[in-house]
Amino acid sequence: MGKLDGRTALVTGAGRGIGREIALKLAADGARVVVNDLDDGPAAETAKEVEARGGAAVACPGSVTDAAFAGRFTAAAVDAFGGIDIIVNNAGYTWDSVVQKMTDEQWAAILDVHLTAPFRILRAAQPVIAAAVRREREAGGPVACRKVVNISSVAGLGGNAGQVNYAAAKAGVTGMTKTLAKEWGRYNVTVNTVAFGFIRTRLTEAAAGRGGTIDVGGRDIRVGVNPELLAAAERMIPLGRTGTPEEAAGAVHLLCMPESDYVSGQTLVCGGGLSL
Repeated sequence: MGKLDGRTALVTGAGRGIGREIALKLAADGARVVVNDLDDGPAAETAKEVEARGGAAVACPGSVTDAAFAGRFTAAAVDAFGGIDIIVNNAGYTWDSVVQKMTDEQWAAILDVHLTAPFRILRAAQPVIAAAVRREREAGGPVACRKVVNISSVAGLGGNAGQVNYAAAKAGVTGMTKTLAKEWGRYNVTVNTVAFGFIRTRLTEAAAGRGGTIDVGGRDIRVGVNPELLAAAERMIPLGRTGTPEEAAGAVHLLCMPESDYVSGQTLVCGGGLSL
C-alpha cells in the first residue's frame, strides 16, 4: 500500500529529467499520473515506464503555453482517473541574455512557460477540485488534502545575472503560491513551492558538450551552463556537488505526502545548502 494510493497527480514536463523522476516517484507511492511533455515520444515513454513498474498513467503531450492546454490537461485527469489530487507545475526552460540584449520575445516566452502556464492550469483545476470538495462534504466524510507544488529556482529568490526573465518568472511563482495557499485553504489544498539550485539535467549540461540547443515551438533555444561555471557553483554549494534529478524529485515528493498536510504557502529550497 502506497501513501498516495487512489490519488491522481498531474505533472508537466514529465517526459525527461526532473519531471520524469517526479512522475515515477509519485507513481511508486501509488499515485495515478497524467504525464505531460512538449513532445509525444517522451510523454508516452514515461507513461509506459510507470505502467511497467505496476502503476497507472496516461500521456497528455503538448505545450503548456497553448491557451487550450490547461483545459485539456485537467480533462485528461478527470476522464482517465475521475479527479485531481496533486498538481506539479514543473515544465520550463531557460532563454538567457543580459537585460540590454534581451528581446521582448525572450522575456514573454519565459514568463509564459514558467508563470502564465501554471496559472492557467491552476485556474482550470479549480472547478474540478471545488466540485470534489463539495461532494465530500455533502457525503459527510473527511475532505481529502490535495496538493499543489509549483517549481521555482534559487534564481527567483536571489536573482541571477543573465536571467532577468527567468528570475522574474520564478519570483512570480512565489507570489502565486502564497496567494493560492490563502485562496485554496478552504478546499483543504496545500500550495507550496520547491526552489531548485543547481540540478544536473540536459538543460544544464548541454554546454558541456551534450547538445547546446532545444527546439521549442520551432525555435532553437540555446541552453546549458558553462562547465567552468558549474565547477564554480559546486565549490559554493555546502554539500560540494550539484544535485541529481532524483534528489530534486524527492523534494517535490515530500510536499505531496500526508506528512506535509499542514504545510502550505512555503518555499522549500532544494540546493544542497546553496543560498543566493
